[in-house]
Amino acid sequence: MRRTTAGLAALFLFAAGGLAGCSDDPPEDAVEAFLAGWKKGELKDVGFVGADGTRLAADDVLSRLRELYGDLDQAPLDVSVAGDPKTTGDTSTTPINVKWTLPGSVNWEYQSAVRTTKAKSDGWQVIWEPTVLQPELAPGDKLRLRREAPKRAAIQDAEGKPLFGPQKVTVVGVSPVKIKDLPQLQKDLDRSFKKIGVEVKFDDLKARVDQADEGAFIDLVTLRSADYLKIKPEIYPLKGTVFRNEERQLAPTRAFARALLGTVDAATKEDIEKNPDTLTAGDQVGHGGLQQTYETTLRGTSGLSVTISREAADGEVEESPIFTSEPVDGKPIKVTLDTAVQNAADQALAAEKQPSSLVAIRVSDGAVLAAANGPDPGGVNTAFTGQVPPGSTFKAISAYGLLAGGAVQASTVVDCPKTYTVDGREFKNSHDEALGKVQFHVDFAKSCNTAFASLSSKLGSAGLQDASKALGLGTTWNAGVESFPGQISDGGTATELAAATFGQGSTIVSPVAMAAATAAIAKGQFQPPKLVLDPAPADAGAPGPALNEGAVKALRDMMREVVTDGTATSLRSVPGKPVHGKTGTAEFQTGSEDTHSWFIGYQDDIAFAVMVQKGGAGSEAAVPIVKRFLTTLNR
Repeated sequence: MRRTTAGLAALFLFAAGGLAGCSDDPPEDAVEAFLAGWKKGELKDVGFVGADGTRLAADDVLSRLRELYGDLDQAPLDVSVAGDPKTTGDTSTTPINVKWTLPGSVNWEYQSAVRTTKAKSDGWQVIWEPTVLQPELAPGDKLRLRREAPKRAAIQDAEGKPLFGPQKVTVVGVSPVKIKDLPQLQKDLDRSFKKIGVEVKFDDLKARVDQADEGAFIDLVTLRSADYLKIKPEIYPLKGTVFRNEERQLAPTRAFARALLGTVDAATKEDIEKNPDTLTAGDQVGHGGLQQTYETTLRGTSGLSVTISREAADGEVEESPIFTSEPVDGKPIKVTLDTAVQNAADQALAAEKQPSSLVAIRVSDGAVLAAANGPDPGGVNTAFTGQVPPGSTFKAISAYGLLAGGAVQASTVVDCPKTYTVDGREFKNSHDEALGKVQFHVDFAKSCNTAFASLSSKLGSAGLQDASKALGLGTTWNAGVESFPGQISDGGTATELAAATFGQGSTIVSPVAMAAATAAIAKGQFQPPKLVLDPAPADAGAPGPALNEGAVKALRDMMREVVTDGTATSLRSVPGKPVHGKTGTAEFQTGSEDTHSWFIGYQDDIAFAVMVQKGGAGSEAAVPIVKRFLTTLNR
């Protein structure tokens, strides 16, 4: 059977550009089909013609559409009909809504229009033109996405003064094309860096040089201007070194509360992969500490601009903005750190080679004034997150429980034998010391373990828990940064209770928790430690009830005796008001003679805790740190 002319025409339409609608169908049906196919990435059911009436294949239209996307090719897009079509003769125009979701969940919405025609056809066909995507687009154009970084906010002290702010730095690097003798260059640089206390790892430098382009800038270290100027005469003339001046967000000194505050550095590959919508190469990102915890708040929101990229007649590429989302600068956070106290803490730890931490808290309101860690100030924030036995510093907590419960008074005679046995387990004193029958305040000042072990049954597990809670240990509070409030032994057996009474057993604490407990003794009431003031953390915690007045007064006197006649007499000569405290030597591993060195104390309105890992006795490592700290603070 022979095909009719009409049948052949219909077959041609199907092959050339998809199915055209029946002439009786309204134009919006063709538009709806086009929008549905656009969103699915499949336009086979839509007929297309160009602006000149030439029929176009659906795949060709889809390809042209996607080419216009440019930098927005991965951005989610939604399109929908925005109103009724307006028809004039054989041509109809339908308004549509176009909505892009740009990086950072920024919405870009506007109206465009889809024209359709039924000229030379028995149904409505979509007229393809770049303005379908955006009214200002022309053939050959591309959409480009440009980011504008927001201004990063500073971490401020309680008075609003920046602790972290922009400072000039010099990036020291090497360039393969300039290197003459790489091994010698490494030695020279290492020697110079160590003069300013900076350790740089050169392990992979040769591989980096071998893999880099000849003119590449291979970063080695970023130095503050003051540090760079100290060694510039030595490293600037070296064959192979290159330098770049920049501005970075930095704390007052390299060591300044570094583990607590964190650092601001260039975004790493891992940072960008985790946050592809908000970060790009060259962005500055907080790493560690408060800078990372409050990254979103401090960084702000990047601005975005969508531009039309168009090649001009002279071959130059021009860009015209068609949408802009202004950057939103970061918001500062306020913390309680005090610059003078923090500097004194950092300096006090600088001479200690073992891992160490110092926390200082204002007695009157619980504000954290300093949080230092060493010997690498940028390591783990052990000052807040450490979980170690408190050793004999815990005798201050047990003593409060015994005094408040009426089990003893400061003048009660409590024997201090060389050893004391509980349920077959023998407890002994440091250096096998025996004080004999002395008053309780002497047992405390000389740190007699056996005396406290003998009093454990009078304290009881409930008394241990109550005293700990009264001084804030093991309670719930939130200072705005990861912290460990302590975990107290349940004293479930007689031997565990005896060990826990003088700070061994299963009790573990952090320096910040012990500093807060010490501040409670000095004030007469526990105040939850506070660090971040704004934004105020949720569940910051509530002050505890007033401590037993008689017990806490006696305990303060006993802590003063530790300094005047006990285990911390080297602090008697410290300038300023009288120092009260308690030394601690904490065993932490069965069969090991290594011990952590502790000291807790207060002077005037500042309470503090110092812990030195594997530092030996409290008087050996922790007390000298306290002496340096208080001496510097009272200058």
